[in-house]
Amino acid sequence: MAALWCVVPAAGRGTRVGGDCPKQYLPLAGRPLILHTLERLAAHPRIAGLLVALAADDGRWPGIGTLGGKPVLTAVGGGERADSVLAGLRALPSGVGQGDFVLVHDAARPCVRSGDIDRLIDAAIAGDGGLLGAPLRDTLKRADAHGRSTLTEPREQRWRAFTPQMFRRGQLAAALGAAAREGVAVSDEAMAMERAGFAPLLVEGAEDNIKVTTAADFALAEFLLSRTK
Repeated sequence: MAALWCVVPAAGRGTRVGGDCPKQYLPLAGRPLILHTLERLAAHPRIAGLLVALAADDGRWPGIGTLGGKPVLTAVGGGERADSVLAGLRALPSGVGQGDFVLVHDAARPCVRSGDIDRLIDAAIAGDGGLLGAPLRDTLKRADAHGRSTLTEPREQRWRAFTPQMFRRGQLAAALGAAAREGVAVSDEAMAMERAGFAPLLVEGAEDNIKVTTAADFALAEFLLSRTK
């Protein structure tokens, strides 16, 4: 199959890390977090190019035009992740058809493994798309408003959702657009597709595909980057 374009939403502020600098531009192993992610994606032979959705007032974007010989395009994202993904889908090159598959990957997941991207593409291409994830293995608790455990939830058939997620360009854009019109905040692309009547395939990936969310995650990501490819 032809190589896929990958949309990378990067318009968020990452407020849980703290400080004035958006999380994706904080240093990880001496370079901005987002650069590690983009380089990891661009190095994959089945990714054709990257479309990065940025905040309208982003003054830190380094103006990258190519990585690993592959094009890097930008678009103005929105206030929510779904808005940025939709803007990225709409800004893809005209050669990417509405029926073509595209990938969406978090800017804050620099440790995704090349082999997991291969497995996702190979498995999801046969249907209507899918996403990387991992079955829930910890005991899951329900908390009350005071932080007390009130119920132990079953963990069977429950997964943690990762990225990349992979869907057809037109179907994903329609699903995200419908959610926006209905005032539904979707937390990932798979949720939008589920609402549209699809059942995305869950493809198990490595659990070290972490999303860098807190200050402590940076040290862990730096360690993992030295060990994953």
